[in-house]
Amino acid sequence: MNKKKLQTLSIGFQHVLAMYAGAVVVPLIVGGALELTFEQLTYLISIDLLACGIATLLQVWKNKFFGIGLPVMLGCTFTAVGPMIAIGSQHGISAIYGAILVSGLFVVLVSKYFSKLIRFFPPVVTGSVVMIIGLTLIPVAFNDMAGGEGSADFGNPVNLLLAFGVLGFILLLNKFAKGFLRTISILIGLVAGTVAAALMGMVDFSEVGEASWFHSIHPFYFGAPTFNISAILTMILVAIVSLIESTGVYLALGDITDREVSGEDLEKGYRAEGIAIVLGGIFNAFPYTAYSQNVGLVQLTGVKTRQAIFAAGSILVVLGFLPKIAAITTLIPTSVLGGASLAMFGMVIAYGIKMLSKVDFENQGNLLTVACSVGMGLGVTAVPEIFANLPESIRILTDSGIVAGSLTAIVLNILFHVIPARSEKAIQTQFREEQAS
Repeated sequence: MNKKKLQTLSIGFQHVLAMYAGAVVVPLIVGGALELTFEQLTYLISIDLLACGIATLLQVWKNKFFGIGLPVMLGCTFTAVGPMIAIGSQHGISAIYGAILVSGLFVVLVSKYFSKLIRFFPPVVTGSVVMIIGLTLIPVAFNDMAGGEGSADFGNPVNLLLAFGVLGFILLLNKFAKGFLRTISILIGLVAGTVAAALMGMVDFSEVGEASWFHSIHPFYFGAPTFNISAILTMILVAIVSLIESTGVYLALGDITDREVSGEDLEKGYRAEGIAIVLGGIFNAFPYTAYSQNVGLVQLTGVKTRQAIFAAGSILVVLGFLPKIAAITTLIPTSVLGGASLAMFGMVIAYGIKMLSKVDFENQGNLLTVACSVGMGLGVTAVPEIFANLPESIRILTDSGIVAGSLTAIVLNILFHVIPARSEKAIQTQFREEQAS
């Protein structure tokens, strides 16, 4: 291997490391919440790495139908964690993948028109939705920090020590580390926490030894998908938020690489994401979105070509066929994962606040939109039985705090910003007509 190829491979591996924590933490959290067996969890992590690789290769392979052709990495979206856990707990794991399939097809179909629909999802809507998703994830993190909901040692001081130790270590890395070390602070925190737990005798290595080195792909591994309307609406909302987030990533990468991103480019990027989501549904993985952490790495390394991303995608595909690697990942104790999750889920909330920072809060309509949508989302999450006596056809929209809060944000945005704008235009038209006559 010549020097240039070795450099490309090493930079590709850095991209894998930068997104690896996000890629494996999502299946660990979702699998743990749904109480999957060790074998099922190992498969979930393996297939997720494989799907991340395929999704990334689809995105950088620019052609007539899909692929934006920018150095972008795709990974499972954190905004899907809470909804997937809620759907799986309420309707079963098969409903998760039915909803993912439909949401992927939805993205493929609307990719051509999405840029025209973007006005219905300004920062006041998307910021509120992201905040709601982040806030609904915090209880998951706290349960994990205590040892996992229903566990025999729930709330054990040792679990809390590990959880807060990992959280503190991640914070210190972000304070004092620089460059690449800061980028992978979550991954380093998980490794350090697992090592500490192993020294305390809290890690069992036996199952890793039993895991095979290679495995084959099994479409619909968890069974045939089922289709629940409430679950589908939830995942479509998640997909829309992910597309909006990805738009920012595409535009940022276009600026870094000195390339103008056209509407056609965005359409191909959206379509590639839709195909990736459909693959996630078929192979029982996750919805995928463009990862912003890798944008920083492109800027940090100064390597703006697609070759490094091709290398990264290929590495992920290879890792996806190695369940032994996935088994090692499952060694992470629940409390260690909880400590890291609190930082990550808190970042989801913080990102929602960042999106809301672009909003004009001098406008009373914007204040009411955020207030009512976040209040509705949290209210339904905290007291889900409030709508228990409503007809089932209406409960489709009220069973999930994320759906209820998101729809509230969309409707209020239309009420305060779309309808008044149209009414004002109609008044101006009528005034001109009267003046002309």
